[in-house]
Amino acid sequence: MIRINRYLAAAGLGSRRSVESLIEEGRVKINGRPVEGLGTLVAPGDVVKVGSKIVSPQEIVHAVLFKPKGVLCTAEDERDRPTIFALLPDDWPRVYHVGRLDKESEGLLIVTNDGELSLALTHPRFKIEKEYEVTLDKPFDPAHAAKLLRGFHIEGGRAKMDEITQISPIKIRVILSQGIKRQIRLMLYDCGYEVENLRRTRIATVRILKLRPGMWRMLSSKEISDLKAGRAPEHRPAPRRHTPRPMRAPLERTAGTARPPGAPPARERVDSERPPSRRPAPSQRPVSKGESQRPASDRRASERPASDRRASARPAGHSPRSRPERP
Repeated sequence: MIRINRYLAAAGLGSRRSVESLIEEGRVKINGRPVEGLGTLVAPGDVVKVGSKIVSPQEIVHAVLFKPKGVLCTAEDERDRPTIFALLPDDWPRVYHVGRLDKESEGLLIVTNDGELSLALTHPRFKIEKEYEVTLDKPFDPAHAAKLLRGFHIEGGRAKMDEITQISPIKIRVILSQGIKRQIRLMLYDCGYEVENLRRTRIATVRILKLRPGMWRMLSSKEISDLKAGRAPEHRPAPRRHTPRPMRAPLERTAGTARPPGAPPARERVDSERPPSRRPAPSQRPVSKGESQRPASDRRASERPASDRRASARPAGHSPRSRPERP
């Protein structure tokens, strides 16, 4: 036995909540009798109709696709451009893409016919994290991070980024929990940047990993349960709300000054490289007014070292080691 709303969701008619309108409008019948309550149960062998069409649960598909650039997220295109459904197996039941990526973007896209999973990934109240790698047309100025994290109005509503990490001068990693159309491109354009390449690498705990453009894989049961529970990666640190530290170019070194790997950093100036003292020689010292009035011979004597002056002041025959006899 299964509840009617879950039965219709398994038949690919939408999420459990979205199919409730079909029941309330009286369009759903079980064995020819209109369904009166949302709690009505469907037993094995019952015939369920929506309008005049018999519906039955389909095989549930949960897959992740690496959408290439230049491919549309749509079932049909009037201009016959390539779509994502041309990349999926023909024997699959009808599936839907959860969220979308514009034509010039690439990366992770979830496709499924599970209405419950679609609701968990798209409803704003669940705030599912989506991670992107963005290449810009010029170096990113970290001073713009505060504005992007604080948020501002763009076409489609007020937009904000949850986290920004600078990978290289022109490449940043962005995490969003919103789903406004062309949000990243419009926000960065407002700050003066053009997006050269945009790739989605993660949705909640699901990462693109080793997939190549155009490839797909089935989701594991753990990934499905994590998506429905809205879990974030356990190993990812808490989002940083401050402006990322700007990257600085390394100092240029002249030829012959590079030190071997592992060597300690050189001191700014070794003792042997210190400039000579600028103290003037005795002969070059300025002469004071009092000295200029003394005879030159006295001035020369005062300029001699103190040891020489002491030696000349001793009486002849005096030895520094001899001591005068006591009386």
